[in-house]
Amino acid sequence: MDNAKLNLIDNAKDCLEVTCPIQFVVDLLGNKWSILVLRELFTGNRRTHELLAAMPGISTKTLMVRLRELEEYGLIDRQVFAEVPPHVEYSLTAKGRQIQPVMIALHQVGTQWLEQTPCSCPLEQFNPVENACPSS
Repeated sequence: MDNAKLNLIDNAKDCLEVTCPIQFVVDLLGNKWSILVLRELFTGNRRTHELLAAMPGISTKTLMVRLRELEEYGLIDRQVFAEVPPHVEYSLTAKGRQIQPVMIALHQVGTQWLEQTPCSCPLEQFNPVENACPSS
């Protein structure tokens, strides 16, 4: 991770003024859309239109804000391909993949609480539980 990204994380720590690690992570991720973006990226690189299609209800503006925030925090990478029209892909960084066990735990609890029948969830491929979470 470059120094600029490390400085952003340090600045976030200072601005959030938290002493609890759980509060720090929750404040970093902030909202359901950030969590759902990460969920979608567990399956691999995604383009903006693919993320929009996978998350009904999110606006393009909100998605772009969340992608920029996640990139600033070092959780995702943005790669621009020199093509016409421009091709941009987003992927998880090693730091972003660190949240995978937490996401799998959320998936398992949600499945148990909902007593849900199987559906398509990107985390299903990483989860030994047979039921899947509802997609958003």
